[in-house]
Amino acid sequence: MRHPELLIPASSLEVLKVAVIYGADAVYIGGEVFGLRANAKNFSLEDMKEGIQFAHEHGVKVYVTANILAHNGDLEGARQYFRELKDVAPDALIISDPGMFTIAREELPDMELHISTQANNTNYATYNFWYKQGAKRVVSARELSLEEIKEIRHNIPDDLEIETFIHGAMCISYSGRCLLSNYFTGRDANQGACTHPCRWKYAVMEESRPGEYLPVYENERGTYIFNSKDLCMIEYIPEILASGIDSLKIEGRMKTALYVATVARTYRMAIDDCKKSEEYYRSRIDFYKEEIAKCTYRQFTTGFFFGKPTSETQIYDSNTYNKNYTYLGIAGERNEWGYRLEQRNKFSVGEEVEIMKPDGRNITTVVKSIRDEEGITQESAPHPKQVIYVDFGMELDKFDIIRRREEA
Repeated sequence: MRHPELLIPASSLEVLKVAVIYGADAVYIGGEVFGLRANAKNFSLEDMKEGIQFAHEHGVKVYVTANILAHNGDLEGARQYFRELKDVAPDALIISDPGMFTIAREELPDMELHISTQANNTNYATYNFWYKQGAKRVVSARELSLEEIKEIRHNIPDDLEIETFIHGAMCISYSGRCLLSNYFTGRDANQGACTHPCRWKYAVMEESRPGEYLPVYENERGTYIFNSKDLCMIEYIPEILASGIDSLKIEGRMKTALYVATVARTYRMAIDDCKKSEEYYRSRIDFYKEEIAKCTYRQFTTGFFFGKPTSETQIYDSNTYNKNYTYLGIAGERNEWGYRLEQRNKFSVGEEVEIMKPDGRNITTVVKSIRDEEGITQESAPHPKQVIYVDFGMELDKFDIIRRREEA
């Protein structure tokens, strides 16, 4: 059995630090160019340097995405970008395009290169091809079963690493290669600008009857036919650990710090528990499922891991998330008024909130007071990203997450 790393996404410097504190072995981030999440906050070169330094101080690696499918006009800019990354010194680059890979090898000959899932890595011959080009790791296509991944492991060099998504949003298209966004809105998913048309509501219209919408599924007047459930493998950690995977990847480079903390902490506990005792892990599966459901999600599926998905893996009546908790902020430094907080959603004095700690504890408390930066008291915190100081009536640690349970 291999001992895979837990690889967590980060959309910003703040979220990177949360990922590190809440259990990541490695974090993957995007720069301001050449990644597939153009709408994420992403990282300036200065933020990358600070984030990598923070991660390395905690023994955590950082990988940078440069996984667009490049056009001619991208290539010279990519070369300059890779030169700039030399000083930033991430632990690896994640690339899908052979041209981008070639430029990265030329400009960063000592950099570890990982092949993105966008490259459609569905068989061991493809893995061996990239190994011969100098790749250290290949990310498996999401269309693979665990049995196929095991077969790949048996047919590739032992030092070639397999990285696999085990949690997060699923794309309706083949390994994420989608033209819907480009067709409908002119924004290219393969250049990082996806508008997620797979989550939109659709109906069928027959050519000779314009304006008459026909049902797509059962008797509904329209359906979210491309809207997949989210992948979740929290119940199958033993099977994952036995498959030969080297890196367990979480999707979500546009997610909040609450999402990242919740998913990282839960999988960290599940993996560590399973390594100690599979029996103990199995006795706690209900706990892991309860914890993982405390962040936003679209219902869960095991994707392709145990065979081809059925119609049950799609959500036909809605494109909304399940949301059981609201993210309020992250505990910062303390002064005489309380703990510094950059507010994320409204909350009030007297409200019951939950303190989420990296060690797995969830502590319920009540907001005692709220003050602004001038020390003036206020009854609530209604302004997004307002810096406030909050007395929670208890001791907090830096990076504790404050959240509020929502009524069902």
